[in-house]
Amino acid sequence: MTASPSWFTAAAHHVWRPYCQMKTAPPPLPVVRTEGVRLILEDGRELIDGIASWWTACHGYNHPHIRAAVEAQLAAAPHVMFGGLAHEPAYRLAQRLAALLPGDLDHVFFAESGSVSVEIAMKMALQFWINRGVRGRTRFLAFRGGYHGDTLATMTVCDPEEGMHSLFAGVMPAQHIAGLPVDAEAEAALDALLADKAHEIAAILVEPRVQGAGGMLFHDDEVLRRLRRLADRHDVLLIFDEIFVGFGRTGDLFACAGAGVVPDIITLSKALTGGTLPLSAAVASRKVFESFWSDDPGAALMHGPTYMGNPLACAAANASLDLFETGAWKSDVARIEAGMRAGLDPCRRAPGVVDVRVMGAIGVVEFEHPVAVGDLCRRFADDGCWIRPMGKVVYLTPPLVMGDEDLETLTGAIRRQIGDRSGLR
Repeated sequence: MTASPSWFTAAAHHVWRPYCQMKTAPPPLPVVRTEGVRLILEDGRELIDGIASWWTACHGYNHPHIRAAVEAQLAAAPHVMFGGLAHEPAYRLAQRLAALLPGDLDHVFFAESGSVSVEIAMKMALQFWINRGVRGRTRFLAFRGGYHGDTLATMTVCDPEEGMHSLFAGVMPAQHIAGLPVDAEAEAALDALLADKAHEIAAILVEPRVQGAGGMLFHDDEVLRRLRRLADRHDVLLIFDEIFVGFGRTGDLFACAGAGVVPDIITLSKALTGGTLPLSAAVASRKVFESFWSDDPGAALMHGPTYMGNPLACAAANASLDLFETGAWKSDVARIEAGMRAGLDPCRRAPGVVDVRVMGAIGVVEFEHPVAVGDLCRRFADDGCWIRPMGKVVYLTPPLVMGDEDLETLTGAIRRQIGDRSGLR
């Protein structure tokens, strides 16, 4: 391996990297270019990206259609403020999202990041009750295993014990954290909790189908139907955080549509722009929006991220939606799902493995204990793959356009690196 490039060594001391102990973490791999499903490193190596840059690059990197749309928008207007001004890319994107989402999820509020979109959804839910003259609805109901972001309010609705934010327990107001209603007994327990506490709960917040950063934990659609019934029974709002699963990842364009459940607010980000530019959205139902529609200026949603509705990002998102509208992603996800089932199933025999599970374009190998993330990253890179485990899981969330040969390289690398001494391959 060649020496680190000068730009890296000169500035490494100044860059505070995410999710790592800076003193002990191995250095990151310098990337100079991306193409298709590959990361090209400074030293010339090419790595097949098994996690689509944190689940964003759904169409692969440098897609010509998205690139052309961004280039055209860059020449026209890279950014204008959204307060008092309007532009076609954002308005067209809002209209298209409203048409694609189920039910009356018609009102799109743009932001830059997933965490912020969840904060906005929470703020909408709180003010929904305030605007209706209902006081005391100041808390949220979220779930064990959940993760909704790293900003202050979103930390409070993540798993308080198993999640990464336990250090901050007690800093922010405590929320109600419960088990998902995975069966009739759990539903009854949640029903009882809501019967007792609904008067102080603004909304239920859940990641539909897959709790992502909390450990790639799967649940079926009946869980979502139970939550909708409970939210209606106890008159609380229901928020779906589809930042991870939105845009085809589980086999439906949106998990809520596939489950036949319409939340009151949905949050979107990650793959929204095809992994090109930062963008997110909190999309509200008509009922929620109408609580803000008033002659009273104080009833307005007083929120406005500086780069909300950024024209470049919206142009990228519109181009990404063009690609989704072809429908090719559906067969690609089914193909990837089948490839991961076949490729990862032998890992069940590996020492320490407690589960192997696949849903859509998400493949997970779960261990009994946390894995050595840095060491495994290095070994996967030596195998020509970029796979970044977290917690107890080694997982794949490849770009939806990944070919069978590259997918087999990824699953083969996992089998080799976690295989037992008898030669799991």
